[in-house]
Amino acid sequence: MKDDAGQLQLNFDASPPKRLRKPKSPQEFKIISIRDSGEPTKKWLCETPDNAVEYWRQHVATAPWYSPDRECSVVIMLNSRNRIIGHHLISIGLLDSAIVHPREAFRAAIIANAHSVVFGHNHPSGDPTPSHADITATRELVRAGEHLRIRVIDHIVVGSPNFSSLKQLGLMD
Repeated sequence: MKDDAGQLQLNFDASPPKRLRKPKSPQEFKIISIRDSGEPTKKWLCETPDNAVEYWRQHVATAPWYSPDRECSVVIMLNSRNRIIGHHLISIGLLDSAIVHPREAFRAAIIANAHSVVFGHNHPSGDPTPSHADITATRELVRAGEHLRIRVIDHIVVGSPNFSSLKQLGLMD
């Protein structure tokens, strides 16, 4: 601070600097279901791509976060009897792409103790033809699932009104 004569003056009455905050302690996490999709005895059977697409259209496409004009990637988690435990949003992307990393793709499946999974995403263009990026990502997810011992049953691409199954097309090897 300067006085009337323009000389620099130091102010020793200033309050001391704020103390540094202590780092936060570790937190306890709780996993909860956001919405119940019916009685446990009436779990959806998912043995074919048609079953997975029907589930997608009734549960994923009606979710509040779903956006038909952007790619939405989802994992559908199954028990050892191919009954759907639930689904989890992996990512919402752009008009023609979405980022899917195995870490995020399998996180909910590990927590839900899933036996196997079906991956799915929509193509806003309506054309369900898998892109080269879809095929590459699926193969990476299959390899990651093998390491985790969570079987990747299929990857569906939902268009309007049709869909594609990468398994049926022989593109998951």
